[in-house]
Amino acid sequence: MADISPPDGRSTKAGDRKGRRNRRPDRKPTKRRPESGTSTKANNGASAGNGTAWRRPPHNNYRQAYAAIDLGTNNCRLLIAKPSDENFVVIDAFSRVVRLGEGLAQTGRLSQQAMDRAVGALKICSDKLKKRNVHLARSVATEACRRAENGEAFIERVRKETGIVLDIISAEEEARLAVLGCHILLEDGIGPAVIFDIGGGSTELVLIETGAPVPHILDWQSVPWGVVSLTETVGEEAEDEAGRLARYAEMKRLVSESFAGFAKRIDHKRTPDLRLLGTSGTVTTLASLHLDLPQYDRRAVDGLIVPASSMRAISGQLSAMSPEQRRQLPCIGQERADLVVAGCAILEAILDIWPAPRLGVADRGIREGILRSMMSADAEGIEKQHALRPNGGGK
Repeated sequence: MADISPPDGRSTKAGDRKGRRNRRPDRKPTKRRPESGTSTKANNGASAGNGTAWRRPPHNNYRQAYAAIDLGTNNCRLLIAKPSDENFVVIDAFSRVVRLGEGLAQTGRLSQQAMDRAVGALKICSDKLKKRNVHLARSVATEACRRAENGEAFIERVRKETGIVLDIISAEEEARLAVLGCHILLEDGIGPAVIFDIGGGSTELVLIETGAPVPHILDWQSVPWGVVSLTETVGEEAEDEAGRLARYAEMKRLVSESFAGFAKRIDHKRTPDLRLLGTSGTVTTLASLHLDLPQYDRRAVDGLIVPASSMRAISGQLSAMSPEQRRQLPCIGQERADLVVAGCAILEAILDIWPAPRLGVADRGIREGILRSMMSADAEGIEKQHALRPNGGGK
């Protein structure tokens, strides 16, 4: 089995800004940023690029619980949180691999088994929403439901069986929410930066201009390649290493061709200070391998800054391994063994487009973006109601 280990010790946390370029190789990583939702630069839920800062929730809303559900092609995730000063505190969470998009690339439809798995997970989410007495919730579905012929029928089944009303969002909305949820972890620097989200059925890349509380989106691209769709399209792995490497090369070719238009458009935006931030199971898994963690630890991974060379090296090693070898690695196991290679191919294609020397890692994204959007919109509505009262709401 290949020896996957970090090539150097220069990983840092996103909160450690000063002196990064003069960091000694043997210096230990500094303390991480606070948990998701606890940073001081929170976001507004309005259109990314409007420059409006986070609206502080009214004091009487601090006890209210908000929830966000993200049903993707591979995972079903729930986050429930309460406002806390200018931030929010997570009070409950749930995540389950449901593989909703399994077989979609071949049939164009969601299979009965996949829908059953997703409904089972959403029933658990529904129970949690009731238990936590959620004040406001938003539930979204992404690429699998966008592409499937029976996507709308599945949405209706979910409503009837769980009471959850899923909103099939566009790829543009998916990209915007991902940016809102994780951009706080982006390295400081000059010039545009790229944030990407490798999903199960699609990958979103977003070029942003930083400097405002809400980043301005300069350009974006969504391609129908995620870890599930790409894996199923190229077919089963070969038994020999040469065959596996050829399959990996084909994955990278397919993804690179899809990214070509975006790559051409943003090429002139490159600066000496390239910054890159990824939010996906792929980057958190590779970061865990880089740190040689015995098991996944969100506190160690979320906000980590990893040398891009390390992520490339680990990707290359994983692509040459057999599925059984990958299953034996900590933080991969049975669930990710057959999908992580596709994620590695997508990641390497992104690094070819935007060759940043370091990669920021985010274990946050769409759900956090949804929560911030709802809390900000709710606060804005309450403020407007307050202003309409006699004497501007005064007693």
